[in-house]
Amino acid sequence: MAIRGILLDKDGTIVDYGRTWLPVNRAAAMHAAGGDAALAAELLRLGGHDPQTDRITPGAPLAAGDFMDIARAFAAHPDVASAADLVAGIERVFVEGAAAHSVLIDGARAAIAELHGRGFCLGIATNDSAAGIEASLGQHDIMGCFDFAAGCDSGYGAKPDPRMAFAFCEAVGLAPQEVAVVGDAVHDLAMGRAAGIGLNVGVLSGTSGREDLAGLADVVVASIADLPARPELGHRISLSPLAGRGLG
Repeated sequence: MAIRGILLDKDGTIVDYGRTWLPVNRAAAMHAAGGDAALAAELLRLGGHDPQTDRITPGAPLAAGDFMDIARAFAAHPDVASAADLVAGIERVFVEGAAAHSVLIDGARAAIAELHGRGFCLGIATNDSAAGIEASLGQHDIMGCFDFAAGCDSGYGAKPDPRMAFAFCEAVGLAPQEVAVVGDAVHDLAMGRAAGIGLNVGVLSGTSGREDLAGLADVVVASIADLPARPELGHRISLSPLAGRGLG
């Protein structure tokens, strides 16, 4: 069955994780730590972000979790508030940080525009919030290419729960076998597998390596910029006007 729809993760797949979220992670940890820099460094480690090297542990709360996952990770430290008390402030820091720091993966804008121009139904499934989607993508003039966008607070659960994938299929009128899921984390591909998606594509532009994704991915590519040329998505045809301007 031909692939007619593509459901994309956001962070690490469309949005450059390192250039966007490393400073936001630090701000969130400082918020939870009440401004104590040493405590904030410990919280980053609990969330999966090494504050010395900026290495992110694949699949860790700060790499792939929703806001409650991050709050629970921070709240595991005895000197911070409960997860329930932290989560709203953490979400606020992330939404504000997305608006201030968002940078797209190189070539992401052109690839999205081309795929849209070729007639694919496009969607976003992220463990960020709906407000976070707008904060991080609204400024890049690409939201008009998407037929569907869901965050962790959109009513479909958080990945790897398959309900975002099912909701995308229903919204665009496609069977799961006609859809590709694209993401940089095991959570993304586990969602695709649970939903019976036709093609699971791992990208190496985020926090995971090839070895992390290989067990769940049908295809692993360097980044979203490689998608338009993939044979699994059909032959390359005419570009949309946006893609034709060489935007990246």
